[in-house]
Amino acid sequence: MGELIEVETAWERIDHCLAEIVTESVEVDVQRAVSMVLASPVNSDVDVPPYRKALMDGYAVHADDVEPGRALPVVDRIYAGDLPSTPLQRGTAVRIMTGAPLPQHADAVIPVEQTDGGEAMVTFSGAVAAGANLMDTGYCIARGETILPAGRTIQAHQVGLLCEVGASQVRVVRPPRVAVLATGDELVSPTELPGPGRIRNTNAPLLAALAERDGAHATQLGVASDQAEELGARIQRGLQHNVLILSGGVSAGERDLVPSALEAAGVQQVFHGVRLKPGKPVWFGWRGGSHATLVFGLPGNPMSSLVCYELFVRRAVDRLCGQGVVDRWEERIVAEDFAYRGSRRTFHPARLVGPDQVQLLPWKGSVDQRVLTQTDALVDLTEGSGVAEGAVVRVYRF
Repeated sequence: MGELIEVETAWERIDHCLAEIVTESVEVDVQRAVSMVLASPVNSDVDVPPYRKALMDGYAVHADDVEPGRALPVVDRIYAGDLPSTPLQRGTAVRIMTGAPLPQHADAVIPVEQTDGGEAMVTFSGAVAAGANLMDTGYCIARGETILPAGRTIQAHQVGLLCEVGASQVRVVRPPRVAVLATGDELVSPTELPGPGRIRNTNAPLLAALAERDGAHATQLGVASDQAEELGARIQRGLQHNVLILSGGVSAGERDLVPSALEAAGVQQVFHGVRLKPGKPVWFGWRGGSHATLVFGLPGNPMSSLVCYELFVRRAVDRLCGQGVVDRWEERIVAEDFAYRGSRRTFHPARLVGPDQVQLLPWKGSVDQRVLTQTDALVDLTEGSGVAEGAVVRVYRF
């Protein structure tokens, strides 16, 4: 591990590598595209509505023909899905249902509640203005109009609209493929009861879940033992993905083999070591070419992995998903005094309180995941020994 760099410098170096990567696009069914980013704009292939339509059940009329007490002959009946058979003649009315197309020359719909009559004749209890209770062709959307621009994330509530304008298939940024590899002889499956000297592998499921949350397709590559040959083989599998995340093996111990194994696999180191807590040994590099892979080596302690994912890996996943740099930072007021002892910049677990406050949480260090049951943010703390109630701090929201 060399000289520690600042978090902001790490961001700049990650962004520099990301600028060399061209994202791919793919056409998918619109229902599968929810939470994906549009690679091309969606333009409507129809007017909405595609015809002049009645907005309620009643009678299509010439507004000038409607007077209180006047009776008109009913010459036709139109349901939704029907086509009017003839233009509306002056001095006549057409029974019409909600959503049905208006006959040519009709300029109003008078609600059935304001009429009296049967199949042959209708009498009106009041007048009606031209344009009442109808919607003109293209009133909501004009044919060719852009509905969603490229770069917009598709939301579930937009699917119906997209289908209405002919976008049952949409072109989106292809979600990045992320591989997650845990390392360490001490790790056993989460389904096992750990024996002496062993712990469950929690980091790989955590990191895969975070990547999936952020729009990637995540694959867990299992656990690599602290043996160079096995580690190298699994790294080669991981390099077939857009992003490879390793957990553990990046510090300075005898069996911290990840940096050397990555170098042997042709991955170029960009930085190793950032001035932060937790997560100081974080490693980042990349293998360029037409199928480039970004590689993050995260510390093995769970909270270190989480913090480094949020600060560094998520930045890359956002960009590869087509979202650009997402700003998740805000300023908040500390809800109560909090004592800490920090020799490095610390990203401390916290809970958001109300619209503008934040409460720092008691935390037992980078192995303590229980704090996550209350955590929804990290507070950026400078070196020091405490922060006072009322102080303004910088907060990262999950």
